Amino acid sequence: MSTPPRDEREYFERIYTAVEQVPPGQVATYGDIATIVGDGCDARIVGHALGALGARSATVPWQRVINRNGGISTSGYGQREALAAEGVTFDERGHVRMDAHHWQGPSEQWARAHGFQTLPARPGSVPDAQLRLF
Repeated sequence: MSTPPRDEREYFERIYTAVEQVPPGQVATYGDIATIVGDGCDARIVGHALGALGARSATVPWQRVINRNGGISTSGYGQREALAAEGVTFDERGHVRMDAHHWQGPSEQWARAHGFQTLPARPGSVPDAQLRLF
């Protein structure tokens, strides 16, 4: 387990590093990012960190972080359009189709090398090892 960050800025940097791992066309929830960061991080802290991006919003893919129901939690500022441009699709309620776009999290190797956590397997997900059998 990694050492807790020394200050808020360092904590936020860990959050930004985790968000940078979410590939285009996929999304993570605020809770997913909190789980990956660990060290007592929660979804609200992730929201605060993303709200404090400022000029970094041009390099950290904040638009790929959404609420647990697939909804856009911010006032938008082009989030839906940015996700759609990456190929993310939405249901009739305007929520991201989580079954098609929910990121499985970082690899165990990356997480271990960088002092982060992996996400637990989701019900119904197929481990990579099984996918290689077919």
